[in-house]
Amino acid sequence: MGTIKKYRNVKENNKKIGKSMWKQKQDLFDLAVEARESFIGDGGEISGVVLEEETIESLNMNITTVEIINEQGVQAMKKPMGTYITLESPWLLYGTKDSNQECSQVVSNILTKLLPLEWKKMLVVGLGNKELTVDALGPKTMEFLHISPSDKGEEKKKICAISPGVMAQTGMETAEIILGIVKETKPDCVIAIDALAARSVYRLGTTIQMTDTGIEPGSGVGNHRLGINEQTLKVPVIAIGVPTVVAASTIACDTLDAFVSVLKQEAKTSEIGKTLEQFDPEEKHQLLKSLLPPQITNLFVAPKDMDDMVHTLSHILSEGINLLEKDTI
Repeated sequence: MGTIKKYRNVKENNKKIGKSMWKQKQDLFDLAVEARESFIGDGGEISGVVLEEETIESLNMNITTVEIINEQGVQAMKKPMGTYITLESPWLLYGTKDSNQECSQVVSNILTKLLPLEWKKMLVVGLGNKELTVDALGPKTMEFLHISPSDKGEEKKKICAISPGVMAQTGMETAEIILGIVKETKPDCVIAIDALAARSVYRLGTTIQMTDTGIEPGSGVGNHRLGINEQTLKVPVIAIGVPTVVAASTIACDTLDAFVSVLKQEAKTSEIGKTLEQFDPEEKHQLLKSLLPPQITNLFVAPKDMDDMVHTLSHILSEGINLLEKDTI
């Protein structure tokens, strides 16, 4: 229970980190909720963006829905127009078998809201490199799916799955591979699962984002590929992502903020702390840039228990998708 208690202040910490890092590394994260938290103030209105929040007390879970409804919202958030639903809970990482089942049910319920109402055939795509643990969430999730055999006219929902690998393995754009499969198999919708990059270490393994905007593989780590979305595939695409890495520069900035807080608390150094606190995000970025070697800006960091994290979360996601198949047409 110690881990759960420590987690309760995470949401406020995430907001502080978001505001600090926004101008520094706008491209090195994937979560819409972090973009929303980055705006100065107390979470007031942003033109073109609708925010809703709810809590599931039994799971200590916060559910945040960010809806970008027009071009003003797109410009403000630097994200495509659409709906982004984020689950945050320590139980995603530190839960029990029963809590994992509850989390899977929440995932399934949200997917039901995002998917077309009368889908009959779904293609699930596990994005990423299965040989690299931090990028193996998508392929790992495929291992636990209940794949539907040929239904031969049965009135059941059908789930198909594929792990197309990455361009370094295949020599082909992942989106092009999926497009070919979609043209041949003609699914009603696609779910794409991928590992994401976060701006807060507190969100690693404790956050799931689901969105109806699709996904651009590698964008969170600066490796932009062809987008996997409705525009590309011509069918609705739901993207599911879990943050597994965080930029080292983010950790450095968090450390600087913590250092400033300590300086302010000591009488001898309080003035220094107050001076550093006045630095805006760009000035902090320049300070860190002058202190750290350039290699740091290209580093991404993952937890040491990444194997267990990916295993647990892939089970939660796969079961959430498996529950969709139980509905009859």
